[in-house]
Amino acid sequence: MATKTRTTFETRNDLPAESREKLVALLNARLADTFDLYSQIKQAHWSVRGPDFIQLHLLYDTVAEGVLGFVDEIAERAAALGGLATGTVRMAAEASTLDEYPLDATSGPDTVDVVADRLAAYGAAVREAIDTADSELGDMDTSDLFTEISRAIDKHLWFVEAHHQADA
Repeated sequence: MATKTRTTFETRNDLPAESREKLVALLNARLADTFDLYSQIKQAHWSVRGPDFIQLHLLYDTVAEGVLGFVDEIAERAAALGGLATGTVRMAAEASTLDEYPLDATSGPDTVDVVADRLAAYGAAVREAIDTADSELGDMDTSDLFTEISRAIDKHLWFVEAHHQADA
């Protein structure tokens, strides 16, 4: 006899149950993207080649470490709302909205383009989540978490994009 996996748990949190359910789904969607973003930045970290190798290798490690911290924050917020975080690597791979990392992106400039594209796409999804959490679902705390993530991602994007920017 198969047992049904429980995805919600009782909580005294005063947000309406319907809102919490939608918030957990939103959090799990961004959790998948966050874990995928982390792994793609690590792929760039391992794969980068060329004259800027050490700078980019170290930068990608710093960015990946910052992104990894948000995996736990997002998962724990889902749990705090009475939900079940769905955060294994396979779950993330199945649910991520980010494009896959192209294995032929190994030159410094190519990795910068790929990482910048992924950071920008992720940042846009997080900004959308800010509005959804606050305006549509009435949860300023989840919105605040996404705002914190958005600020960090924008800073990481700036650091990565700066490798292509110079005075002409």
